[in-house]
Amino acid sequence: MGRGKYFEDFIVGEESVSAGRTITETDIVNFAGLTGDWYELHTNKEWAANGPFGQRIAHGALIFSIATGLALRVDPPSDGLMAFYGLDKLRFVKPVFIGDTIQVRQTVTEKTERDETSGVITARTEVSNQNDQVVVSYTAKVLYKRRIQEAGS
Repeated sequence: MGRGKYFEDFIVGEESVSAGRTITETDIVNFAGLTGDWYELHTNKEWAANGPFGQRIAHGALIFSIATGLALRVDPPSDGLMAFYGLDKLRFVKPVFIGDTIQVRQTVTEKTERDETSGVITARTEVSNQNDQVVVSYTAKVLYKRRIQEAGS
C-alpha cells in the first residue's frame, strides 16, 4: 500500500496487485514448526489423502502471513508507514495446496483521519490462486503519517 506515500497520497478506489508466490511443502513444515500447529491436514500426506480435500493444505494463517509480505513487495515500506492497524472480516474461502501460486490484490476503500499526524487507510484485500480463485479475503487497515503542513500553507 504505498512507496513513499503518506495518508494524503492514497486515492479511494486505487488498486494494486502483487507478484505471485508458490506455496511449498517447506513453507508448511516451517510454519508448523514455528507455530506448533502440526495438524495432520497440513502435515500428514496419507491422513490428508483421506480428508475433505484429498491432499494436504496450507494453514490459513500461513497464507494470510505470506499475503502481508506480498502486499509489502508491491510498495515497500516508507517513512509514511507507521503500523499495521488491524483487519476485519478475515475469511479462508478456499484451500491452498502445495504447488499453488498466490497473489494479492488490494483496493483502497476508505481513508479515515485519526488525528493531525496520522490516518488509517482501509483496503479490501483478496488473495487469489493461479486459477484466479479467491482463497483468502479480508479488510486491512494500515496507519500512515499525514504530511505536516507548515504554518500559513
